[in-house]
Amino acid sequence: MYDVVVVGAGPSGSTAARECAKRGLTTLCIEEHGTIGHPVQCAGLLSLAAWQECGVSQKSVLHEIRGARFVTSAGDVHTLDAGVPKACVVDRGILDREIAASALAAGADLRLKTYVQRISPSGGLITTGVHGREEVQTRLIIAADGVRSGIARLQGFPRSPVLLTGLQAEIRWEMDPGYVEVHPHASPDFFGWVIPAGKNRARVGLCGTKEVQNRFDRFLCRYPTPCTHHVTGAIPLGVMPRTYGKRTLYVGDAAGLVKPTSGGGVYTGVRSARHAADVAAICCERDRFDDGALSLYEQRWKKDFGRELRLGFRLFQLRGSLTPEEVDRLLSVLDDPSLLDSIKTYGDMDRPRRLFLQLAKKPAFYPLLRLLVQKGLHQILR
Repeated sequence: MYDVVVVGAGPSGSTAARECAKRGLTTLCIEEHGTIGHPVQCAGLLSLAAWQECGVSQKSVLHEIRGARFVTSAGDVHTLDAGVPKACVVDRGILDREIAASALAAGADLRLKTYVQRISPSGGLITTGVHGREEVQTRLIIAADGVRSGIARLQGFPRSPVLLTGLQAEIRWEMDPGYVEVHPHASPDFFGWVIPAGKNRARVGLCGTKEVQNRFDRFLCRYPTPCTHHVTGAIPLGVMPRTYGKRTLYVGDAAGLVKPTSGGGVYTGVRSARHAADVAAICCERDRFDDGALSLYEQRWKKDFGRELRLGFRLFQLRGSLTPEEVDRLLSVLDDPSLLDSIKTYGDMDRPRRLFLQLAKKPAFYPLLRLLVQKGLHQILR
């Protein structure tokens, strides 16, 4: 009998396993794939805060990023240079394996090529894989099994309201390693990107809710060079209605805890895993696993970053209602020195709310603020 079984060994799952083991809980982490960190389904751009939350070495870092270049529908470029590193590009395979190794070092068990078939009436997990078919007994489950969470399906939990499809190619391309490119016009309901990924290499991709393949093909035509790697993936936007229940805590992508402004899920996923480990320790100590006890987990992550996710989801909804011209108007703030100073000072990839409140105080932002208010932004800035 384990205290906790974590399903999924991505950054969220491995962090949950590590933190549970550190708290003295007997912990097992189950991963359906045969290799940690593969297949890669991520652009690999992390804020420095997200990378620091992972608690790993520099091994996975390919570049540090200090700014971004935003390309308008007319092809104009607005540059934001923070002057200091704000993010990093990582090799996700190396990152994921290092976090998993830290979970093992903390005392967690790990089983690869193991798939959860169903949940038994007693709450155990019926698994199949390299150990054959067996029932793993546990007091608590932490579901970190991604956007298509099998645990959520088995338990009948509703999923996130929006599912983005993403496509990305790694190509041979020379660009300034200190900047990423953002192309809002490449995918009108989200955006496209070009990210430096090593010497003379870049990751070109986009996400959207429709016509994704056609959009991606058109976008990639701008970079006539050999493709060395191609990945597809899905990103959940909007938190599932409830992130706990039936002796289970849902973390990371499995819970829909993804930043809707960027599609990034490492920061929120790892932080949610830490909260889940704290609550798991409390529940095991008190021997209470009813929904009332588990609800503490949702209270904690909501207090931590819940308002940021609500703001981000509203911004995502607003994004779909903006014309290319309106998007270009919003990007024009990068040309105003007073607004640019605020962005440099208060800009945060993980917590955008503070920046919006600061920009709202600037007279130069009033015309754009009026546009956003007309679209309904004021409803969540209260």
